[in-house]
Amino acid sequence: MQTRIYFDNAATTPLDAEVLEVMMPYLTTHFGNPSSIYSYGRETRLAVENARKTVAKILGANPGEIFFTSGGTESTNMAVNAAVNDLGCERIISSPLEHHATLHTIENLYKQKNIELEFVNVLPNGHIDLNDLERLLASSNKKTLVTLMHANNEIGNITDINAVGELCKKHNALFHSDTVQTVGHFPFNLHAMPVDFINGAAHKFHGPKGVGIIYISEKNKIKPFIQGGAQERNMRAGTENIYGIVGFAKALELATKNHEADKAYINELKQYMMQQLCNSIKDVSFNGDVKGCSLYTVLSANFPKTEKSELILFNLDINNICASGGSACTSGASVSSHVISAINPQSDFITVRFSFSRHNTKEEIDTVVEKLKELI
Repeated sequence: MQTRIYFDNAATTPLDAEVLEVMMPYLTTHFGNPSSIYSYGRETRLAVENARKTVAKILGANPGEIFFTSGGTESTNMAVNAAVNDLGCERIISSPLEHHATLHTIENLYKQKNIELEFVNVLPNGHIDLNDLERLLASSNKKTLVTLMHANNEIGNITDINAVGELCKKHNALFHSDTVQTVGHFPFNLHAMPVDFINGAAHKFHGPKGVGIIYISEKNKIKPFIQGGAQERNMRAGTENIYGIVGFAKALELATKNHEADKAYINELKQYMMQQLCNSIKDVSFNGDVKGCSLYTVLSANFPKTEKSELILFNLDINNICASGGSACTSGASVSSHVISAINPQSDFITVRFSFSRHNTKEEIDTVVEKLKELI
């Protein structure tokens, strides 16, 4: 069987062997419920709290500000709903480029609770217009939540969350940043950053699926999002995902330890693929600020629309090449990506997102580019 080439690491990453190793005891012998008072429970409770301390230390937060969840989507829902329901926000400012975890949540609050909803302008290169954000913040005295992602999951653009946070502070707004694509890929010092909430998901940096975090700044006191028990310091009911939590902490530890080397290597792959595509395919173009403030893991490429290229993802899959048309959450749908539509409303091309990890190679890129030449 032909080996598959996996270029969809922004959707999910393979589990690191070292992460699996630390998870295994909690899938087998250390099976106790952390709420139990006997030894089986105490050892799993200790594992959860040690993981929390590890994550907090790496992200520059206090352990009491880190809560484990089922992933980035739950964490976003928790932050946005808490800002409205518990912290008194009557108005939300966001962007049309957000992940659906944010967009669907804020649209629901707009419909259900009559929350005022405004979208900041997006510049042609896919960045947020910070001048327009300041204009929106200054235009109302209503308590406001700003929710803007740190790095876009489809085009890779990185937003200056310190600049956004400072504008929010100036106008007494709360700030949530969806950092799912940057936790594990970017250094954080949350106590030095003007953010109220961020979120992360382990499977984006070689950890397990089904586990994430939310950071809630200690100045914000919110109510539980999920009712029914005292877990996560009364903030999230339900028996903890012990092996997932242990895996999250280990994956974040490894990602942080190897960050500089991994970043340099993966960025080299991205630049190499850009160059090879430009050399090999006429009229190829790229989305976002691809040579500027952009994630080193993501490359969003546009190919001329033809009868052949319209089936490009299907044909790549037949040839054992895994890539996506946008986010994994929409790549199975026939609708165009809301992100690409927002930055290129008149687009007449086919977009493919390639996203890389330390497991990829230049040889794989050469293979993919050769296949794309055949298909296009």
